[in-house]
Amino acid sequence: MTPDPNNAGPAGGEKPAREEASVKVPAKDPKKKDDKKDEDLSEEDLALKQQLELYVERVQDPDTGLQMAALESMRQEIRSATSSMTSVPKPLKFLRPHYGTLKLHYEKMPDSDTKKLLADILSVLALTMSVEGERESLKYRLLGSDDDIGSWGHEYVRNLAGEIAQEYVKRQGEEAPIDDLMELVQQIVHFHMKHNAEPEAVDLLMEVEDLDLLLEYVEHANYKRTCSYLQSAANYLPGPDDTLVLDIAYNIYTKFGEYASALFIALRLDNTQYVKHVFKTCDNLLLKKQFCYILALHRVTFELDEEMCSGEEREVLQEIINNTKLSEGYLALGRDIEVMEPKSPEDIYKAHLIEGRGSSGTSVDSARQNLAATFVNAFVNAGFGQDKLMTVPSEASSGGSSTSWLFKNKEHGKASAAASLGMILQWDVDNGLAQIDKYFHSTDNHVIAGALLAVGVVNCSVKNECDPALALLAEYIDREDASIRIGAIMGLGLAYAGSQNEEISQKLIPIFEAKPSLDVIAFTAISLGLVFVGSCNEDIAQAIIFALMDRSESELGEPLARFLALGLGLLFLGKQDRVEATLEVSKTFNEKISKYCDMTLLSCAFAGTGNVLKVQHFIGQCAQHHEKGETYQGPAVLGIAMVAMAEELGLDMAIRSLEHLLQYGEQNIRRAVPLALGLLCISNPKVNVMDTLSRLSHDSDAEVAMAAIISMGLIGAGTNNARIAGMLRNLSSYYYKEANLLFCVRIAQGLVHLGKGLLTLSPYHSERFLLSPTALAGLITMLHACLDMKAIILGKFHYVLYFLTLAMQPRMLMTVDENLKPLSVPVRVGQAVDVVGQAGRPKTITGFQTHSTPVLLSAGDRAELATEKYIPLSPVLEGFVILKENPEYREDH
Repeated sequence: MTPDPNNAGPAGGEKPAREEASVKVPAKDPKKKDDKKDEDLSEEDLALKQQLELYVERVQDPDTGLQMAALESMRQEIRSATSSMTSVPKPLKFLRPHYGTLKLHYEKMPDSDTKKLLADILSVLALTMSVEGERESLKYRLLGSDDDIGSWGHEYVRNLAGEIAQEYVKRQGEEAPIDDLMELVQQIVHFHMKHNAEPEAVDLLMEVEDLDLLLEYVEHANYKRTCSYLQSAANYLPGPDDTLVLDIAYNIYTKFGEYASALFIALRLDNTQYVKHVFKTCDNLLLKKQFCYILALHRVTFELDEEMCSGEEREVLQEIINNTKLSEGYLALGRDIEVMEPKSPEDIYKAHLIEGRGSSGTSVDSARQNLAATFVNAFVNAGFGQDKLMTVPSEASSGGSSTSWLFKNKEHGKASAAASLGMILQWDVDNGLAQIDKYFHSTDNHVIAGALLAVGVVNCSVKNECDPALALLAEYIDREDASIRIGAIMGLGLAYAGSQNEEISQKLIPIFEAKPSLDVIAFTAISLGLVFVGSCNEDIAQAIIFALMDRSESELGEPLARFLALGLGLLFLGKQDRVEATLEVSKTFNEKISKYCDMTLLSCAFAGTGNVLKVQHFIGQCAQHHEKGETYQGPAVLGIAMVAMAEELGLDMAIRSLEHLLQYGEQNIRRAVPLALGLLCISNPKVNVMDTLSRLSHDSDAEVAMAAIISMGLIGAGTNNARIAGMLRNLSSYYYKEANLLFCVRIAQGLVHLGKGLLTLSPYHSERFLLSPTALAGLITMLHACLDMKAIILGKFHYVLYFLTLAMQPRMLMTVDENLKPLSVPVRVGQAVDVVGQAGRPKTITGFQTHSTPVLLSAGDRAELATEKYIPLSPVLEGFVILKENPEYREDH
């Protein structure tokens, strides 16, 4: 026992003097703040410090027994030290001056258990003492013993995870082995998953590129939190990592039998195999019905086969996917909210609220005003099946029948008027076709064209087993009259959007070979693009490319020629790099269209991906100044919005970038900016965007003003927003002498009151997780038409406004029971709160109100059941949701 006193001697003899000095220095500072605190602690601290320094001396002792005992004691001290969140634990603080000494001693020690134990302690000390970037904590951890990593506490584990990520990158660069790192990673992930730190486990696995490990560690208690983090991380990851992360989430959901959530991810990945797999592995018929409602909401065409469900189930399920009950549900919502009474355009204009000149100025250009009223009437009464202009029975008033309104429109105006009947009867195929039928017997070609388009509008987003649209429209495709052909072609595009129906391509591709007029070819390209949206179909791409190459230079300069480029773009919607080959081909086109085609293809291919590099590319294209305005910058501006609309952060940044373009851009860019803003905030009137558009609606350039006015309609679409409605009323009196601008104001007024406030145009649904390709395609087509207002919307092609039908969707939550009959239950509706990665069970909505279903959901709203009596079968309460009774529910008496 001799070394003991010797060791203690100098330690005991010298220390107090040095101790005094070192304790007093920090003691002066806190004295000012908190005298008592220091007095309370200093003696204990002093004792602890001396104790630790004694241990440090003993560790350097030649006697291994003493070394071991000292290290054990030191380990106990460090582990039992508790500290506040903001300060370093005391033992670590007092051992700081000895870190170098211990490191040097470690190097001299022979290999033994004692050396490993010292390595463990050095690893913990390095937490606060090692030099930035040295990764000493990890170095000593790998040299140390294999004891439980978590026993040193969360902060230590977190620090290690950070160092592992850096070391991994370095070793990958040097191509060094990483097995020892991966063993540590497994320990850390296991620790995190046990301690509710799922996001940290996921982050570490992403850093070391081994997310598959997650599947081993996920448990029933934490799989939902893990997946919700993976899903939200996917928005911010570059490809192909984003799809990989969603793949893992899909596998976790299927492992735990959470099939509805797995289906959402399968749809997000656009992976038909996964969708089929969900149907095959789930054997609950009720759940399958809920899947079908989700597919119908996403507006995908999906055919069930024998493997996915048995014969008798198939008919019921297929009917749900075909959306045949949409009209019924929508009308039930209308009855519940008591808005069944048809509205006339005058009810929307509210001319009596406008003071002064505008109220008397209604007689300007009456055919144009009647055309505007036709659209307003169609938008407001969309889907309600009755209105005050088109569906009035002929006997009701002498001569005030629907045909008389039809003939208050001139030439091509009659086409839009007849087609408006389709929108009023939207989704109600049987009743709709019966009412449209009378127009087929007309002698006026424009009326027949409108009737053909009406058939397409009625069948939009709804499928019917007997394919009435194809049967009716096919025979009119090859008529002499261009307007009839366009009506039939556009009708097919709307009725079969997204269906990838081969019969349609067999009917429409030959039109290109016959070389008809440019307008027919333009609409054929758009219709093929809609039917085969996102399919990358080579035959159709080929046909459109040849059609573009065949056009003369003067034709390519026309506004409608751009629809050919757009039709090509829609084939690659959201398909990212698969557009490469077609992009190369587009560079060989005539220079009048090649740049335009290039921008359109890129913007469509990366739409909804949030790809930052592509947004920068488009902004770069807009920054170029040309002597004469270049048309290709229009689609580049829209491209910024199409790519950035994927998630909230990118969306806000895009709005700011567009503000800059307004200030510094050429005129042709300024004309497109309002449309891009309209797409970013569609059916979601943000105040800052509303103010910008209001400012632009008085712009000195009429084209900018018109685009801004239409966009005011788009951001307020279906919201009945009182502020926008007021602004538009004021504009109608401001522009009462300008027929074109007044027409735009009327269209915008109709959009704001779309479906009497029950519809939305947003292509996103399911809490902004899924993007419906057909809805987005319809919006893009309409916005591209607006890039040249005068030639298309104010010319004779105003019926392109009916492409908005593709995006129209009731913004409702409809709960149904197990027999799919409406069931009214209380639900809370409020602003959605992002709770991903938060501890505990935070509230997912804020500022809620409780209503009985069916209820309306605004942009950014989320609903949750306010009763325990039922369990929803879908994790997202939107559209139709099936409720099953909760077997554990007990009525409180």
